[in-house]
Amino acid sequence: MSDNKFIQAYNNMIKHLHDALSGTSKTISHGLDVAKEKTSELGGLTQEEINRVSDYVKRDVEDAAQKLSDDSTDSFSEWLKFDIELLENFALDAFLSVADKTRIELAKLEQTAREASLYQAGEITSPGTLVCTQCGKEQTFKTTSEIPACPACGNKTFQRS
Repeated sequence: MSDNKFIQAYNNMIKHLHDALSGTSKTISHGLDVAKEKTSELGGLTQEEINRVSDYVKRDVEDAAQKLSDDSTDSFSEWLKFDIELLENFALDAFLSVADKTRIELAKLEQTAREASLYQAGEITSPGTLVCTQCGKEQTFKTTSEIPACPACGNKTFQRS
């Protein structure tokens, strides 16, 4: 497991969000509140840091949900831009489940999904491929990772490809 506390918190929050949505939570927003509370109970992060990680999780599941179709395994591989069998240390079933529930919720709330898909250097992201908005260089992440500045041009803003 990574020793980056934000990566650990991201993975914990995905697990807690999945659990909340499998239980009594009816919306992603409520599920995220439950996940933030459970992550807070683990300690090690300030409330501001927990909110930041929650924003990363929300961004990723909304972005994935927007792109997933009913054939979620193939669509998820396409979203990642690599075979899902290459994923390491990631709760794939939990993420897909959350993304699918989010997709349903997003169908009702489409207007803000596109803005949520901008990624900044220093943020935490789920596995997948990000493209520099300035030079188009791709960066592929096979585990939950902290986003570095673009190695080609130093830009700090990215989009999912």
